[in-house]
Amino acid sequence: MIIANDCVVAFHYTLTDEAGVEIDTSKGQEPLAYLHGHGGIIPGLERELTGKTTGDAMKVTVQPEDGYGELNPELIQAVPREAFQGVDQIEVGMQFQASGAQGQVQTVVVKAVDDESVTVDANHPLAGQVLQFDVSIEEVRVASEEELSHGHVHGAGGHQH
Repeated sequence: MIIANDCVVAFHYTLTDEAGVEIDTSKGQEPLAYLHGHGGIIPGLERELTGKTTGDAMKVTVQPEDGYGELNPELIQAVPREAFQGVDQIEVGMQFQASGAQGQVQTVVVKAVDDESVTVDANHPLAGQVLQFDVSIEEVRVASEEELSHGHVHGAGGHQH
């Protein structure tokens, strides 16, 4: 079976940055399963997997616009230190959950700290980066009616309702 819209695809991957530094991998875990054509994985990777089949292995380079987007400078801002009440020690690299403009929860990473303010970055950690995926396809199957109606994979590693 070849990968097409509405297939469930399970694959192992290792993700590295342009310098070859490992960012993430599924080695030693269950393969990542997703419903093809439903935006479950980044567009650049989904496009490259189309038409492949079980047992295929490949390397895919994904540019920022097909990955997690370009770095948006507007998402990097200084907030008053008072906004972090109850946090004694604020250090560069710490992550906090913050509410976005529409009330959605977003993760921000501390980029700089001084006496008055804390500079936080709400960009996805991989925004602006060229991503290198080393992928091996473990399984391709037809999605169940339930998976199609919910728009994502059920079972091991899937999200339960």
